[in-house]
Amino acid sequence: MACDQDYLALDDRALLRQCDVHAYKASGPGGQRRNKVATAVRVVHIPTGLKAHADESRYQVENKRRAIARVRMNIACRLRRPLKMDPLEIPPMVAECISAPRKGTTGADRRLAVGRKDRRFWPVAAFLLDLLAACRAKVSSASASLGITTANFVAVLKTDRHLLAAAQAIRKENDLRPLR
Repeated sequence: MACDQDYLALDDRALLRQCDVHAYKASGPGGQRRNKVATAVRVVHIPTGLKAHADESRYQVENKRRAIARVRMNIACRLRRPLKMDPLEIPPMVAECISAPRKGTTGADRRLAVGRKDRRFWPVAAFLLDLLAACRAKVSSASASLGITTANFVAVLKTDRHLLAAAQAIRKENDLRPLR
């Protein structure tokens, strides 16, 4: 699915304003309270139609936070934005995560480092998937355009199973074998 909006740049409140939120009762933790209180949350992002739900916690507020995080993940993994490749414009949020090698090391390549708990993770992940799609799923071309190694590019893709699955789907669309 293609998109030209940057929904991932929005904070949680702004993203939630674009969503339809529905609380309901579901089985799970909470004991007797569980059947009396609607603690499960289903969130539908109206502009894209992407959905997510959460019912792990016995508290609706926690479940809403988890559901909006999952909507953010779905947006990153499922929506592709066209990239201008000549020259490649690297978003500031991605550029912040790319570091130069330390003095005394022999490698000239830069390194992309972003953790799953970092607020920048899903916007960076979405950019990597967009770049991979723009490079016809060739990891070597995508990593070279960022100035990082292919191993580093693949390592970032492997930090989350949903991100890796999205990358594998892009490779399959381009008739390439899965990443190992």
